[in-house]
Amino acid sequence: MAIDINKLKARLGTLNNKSSTKDFIWKPSGKHIIRIVPYIHCMDNPFIELKFHYGLNGKTFLSPSTFDRPDPIVELVNKLKKTGDKEDYKQAKILEPKMRVYVPILVRGEEDAGVKFWGFGKQTYAELISIIADPDYGDIADPKSGRDITVEFIPKEETVKKQFPETTIRVKPNSSVVIDPSNKAVMEKLKNQKNILEIYKEPTYDELSENLEKWLSSGSSDEQSEETASAPVNTEVVDDEPPVKSSTKKDEPKSEVKKAASTQDVENAFDEMFKKK
Repeated sequence: MAIDINKLKARLGTLNNKSSTKDFIWKPSGKHIIRIVPYIHCMDNPFIELKFHYGLNGKTFLSPSTFDRPDPIVELVNKLKKTGDKEDYKQAKILEPKMRVYVPILVRGEEDAGVKFWGFGKQTYAELISIIADPDYGDIADPKSGRDITVEFIPKEETVKKQFPETTIRVKPNSSVVIDPSNKAVMEKLKNQKNILEIYKEPTYDELSENLEKWLSSGSSDEQSEETASAPVNTEVVDDEPPVKSSTKKDEPKSEVKKAASTQDVENAFDEMFKKK
């Protein structure tokens, strides 16, 4: 039987197509303008809440408890909390999963790079929700009438107290379309967003059990929170919280996104792309 050369070439392409978490996860450094976009895999809500076990044998694991599935580490946490012992409770706090929230974005000036995921903690999450809940702003992720956001990250070395880094969020006063629908290349990338669960894959129950046993047998008790954890597999260093500051000043310049020629064309283009599945 003759070898199918085309299939071999296709397979070679997949082997050579190496991508890392950094290709899809965006981390602010300095000042950037971004736009939250609808999450194509869940049109009702662009905010994706995930729970992670940080610093377990030098790795970070997505917790199955994110999806209300059994997690041996969470089971141990619950047992430790019930003993009434302070040391057990302290150990439980180290082991329990920490929430991290991700939202799909376009980085202004880098739209050709496609959709990235911006990850942050509870404080930034609460601030963004409060902005959306404000009737003066509303759905800032709306592709037709949402708003860009200026995000500025200040390293702790440059802050006043030099204890924590700071993230400042400033929402643009003017609404705008997320991208001109005539930009077919970026429109296609919006449509073909990566599923974040392809970036952060859920481990099996057995895999977590094995790593938990290894961690316990090593006698490790060093806590690594989401602010300090650095893991080699499917994770990024998290250091943008706390705290977060926000401003809704109306002195920001308009976003430089060009408006489409026809309002109706904009309506039709985004209604078709982001229609609920």
